[in-house]
Parts: sequence; C-alpha cells; structure tokens
Amino acid sequence: MLTPWLEAFPRTASTILDEIDSFMGYKLSDIIQNGTSRVLTMTPNAQPAIMATSILILRILEREFGFKVAERVDVSLGHSLGEFAALVAAEVLEFEDALYMVRRRAEVMAEATQQAREKYGGEYGMVAVVTEPEYLSALVEAIDDFVGYRSAGTRSESADSRKPIDQVLIANINSKNQIVLSGSLHKIKELITHVRQFLGHDPRAVQLNSDSPFHSPIMWPAYYAMRDLVSSKSRVKGQEGKDIISFPGSVECVSNVTARPFGSAADVQELLARQCLETVRWWDSIKYLDQEQKVRRWIGIGPGKVGRNLVGKEVGMRGVDTVKGGGVFAITDPVEIEEVLKGLEKTEFLIEEEE
Repeated sequence: MLTPWLEAFPRTASTILDEIDSFMGYKLSDIIQNGTSRVLTMTPNAQPAIMATSILILRILEREFGFKVAERVDVSLGHSLGEFAALVAAEVLEFEDALYMVRRRAEVMAEATQQAREKYGGEYGMVAVVTEPEYLSALVEAIDDFVGYRSAGTRSESADSRKPIDQVLIANINSKNQIVLSGSLHKIKELITHVRQFLGHDPRAVQLNSDSPFHSPIMWPAYYAMRDLVSSKSRVKGQEGKDIISFPGSVECVSNVTARPFGSAADVQELLARQCLETVRWWDSIKYLDQEQKVRRWIGIGPGKVGRNLVGKEVGMRGVDTVKGGGVFAITDPVEIEEVLKGLEKTEFLIEEEE
C-alpha cells in the first residue's frame, strides 16, 4: 500500500509516515511495508493501516498538489472503518486522535471475538450475500424476521451480551444487490439455508477475509470502548483538554448509522459508538446524496476501489458525456492523481458554467 507513494513522493510520504509511527508509538509503517499477509490482515493491524494509508494519500494531495478539502468538497463519507478517515477529512477529528481511536477500537474488537470463541465456541466472521436487485427487499425482510431485529443497538444490552452465539446481524447494506452478514458463521449458514428454503431464491454467499464479526452483537465491548473514547479529550500536542470532537467541521460528514449528516458533536459521539454494533447503511447514504442532495461528482481516496465501485453501482460510472459535470473518481495509486485532478477541474468548470 505504501511503496508507490514512497517512490513517487519520497520526502513527503516519509515525513507523513514518521508522523503516523509517532502517533502509534510503534512502526506501523514497517508492518504495512514488510509484514506478512497474515500479520497485516489481523484486525489490530489492518484497521489502523487502512485508515493511515487513506489519510497519507489525502495529505500528499494537500501538500504536493494544493488540494483543499474545504474548497473542493461539499460532503464526506466513509464505509465502516472509512468513516474515521471521512471525519478526519471533514476536520471533525484530528488525525492523531482518530488513529488512536481506530487502534483501540480494533484491539477491543479482536478481544471481543476471542472472548466469544472461548466462551461459546464456534467461529465468527462475515459473509457477503449477493442477489438480484428485485430480491433485495425480500431478502432483507426474511433475514430480519429470522434474526428478530435489525440492529443490535435496538435491543437491551443484557439481551445482546448474554447469548451472542445465537445472533447474526446485517452488517452492511452495500448496494442494490449486496448485503453482508456478521456473527456466528454456523448461524449465518443456517440463515442462508432458511432463505433458500423459504424465500425460493438462491443468493450467492461468499465468506469475507475478516477475522472478526464487525457490526454485530459480538461487538458490545467495542461500543463501550468507543463511547468512552469519543467523550474524552484530544491527545494532540497543544490541544490537551480540548474535546476530541470538533463540530461543525469544514464540510458535512454522513453517518453510517443514519445515512444522514451528523448534526452535532453529541450526534458524532453517539453514532460513532453505535457504528460498532449497527448496520452500515451505505446504499442509503449513496441514495441520499445522489437523489436528494443531487451530488454528481464523487472521489474515493484510499488503498482500494471498493468504495468507488459501490458508488458507481448505484449512480453509474458517470462521465462528462452522460451527466454534465458528473464523475466517479478514485485515487489509490500515484499514477491516477493527474488524471483525476484534471477530471475534477473539467467537471468543476462545467458546473460553474451551468450555474
């Protein structure tokens, strides 16, 4: 994830990586560059690594190309872990504070999964379920009926923490034809069998490379940890004693839980904690921005193109030929920067011309 950026912008990237390692208190950059796949994909390493790489790319855009989020962007959003990077981009969270929160969140999530294995046995993880768009509503309804609820946060804490082995949650509604289930893999298998038997439909199920069941009732310990963290004070030098959340930020940021912009600092505190447990309403977020807010240009920044592809699935991979001033862009590698920035400049010109 880092090598292309170090080769293309050695001085800037090295400086940012030194900052990241200093924030973390250990050489996260070394784990990203030299760690084995097994080590890197462990939750306590993977989550900080992904978030740090996303912000490294953003900082390179800012320092090397003069890209200013507040001047070029109207709203930010990020999928699950990406919500922290989106809040940093929106200047609601400081990078150092967000990275610490992500690291602690990941540690607690890994601990919660291990505790569930030791206490209840079995394996836990996440399974993507892909269907045809016309079946999605019935699929979600059937799963809700089988599970008995949509969100872990809507049930009592005692009920959710007592028997997590019996619980599965729709962790993500990603697009018009894809959801992700999270929890006991045995229970998820039962649920898929139930859907195939009673819904008369055979969706494709693919187990994800995840060692923890994110956004499921197993994650109550992460909820408690995040609730404390988001109510704490900043760790940034010179800002000690200041609330960790700054609101409003430079731009609006959309919540995974509500699929609407955060409305206050208290909103950020509550929803960031609940996000550990509740369904990521990504598809609803994209529909809100596309259909209600009439967003026409999208730019994804990070180590992969999953977010861009999910956006494109809903709004279409728009270009200036199909929607005046429209476009879906992504920067995951230095070689993409020039083309994307030119595309943004061209579409900005068309929007200004239209107005």
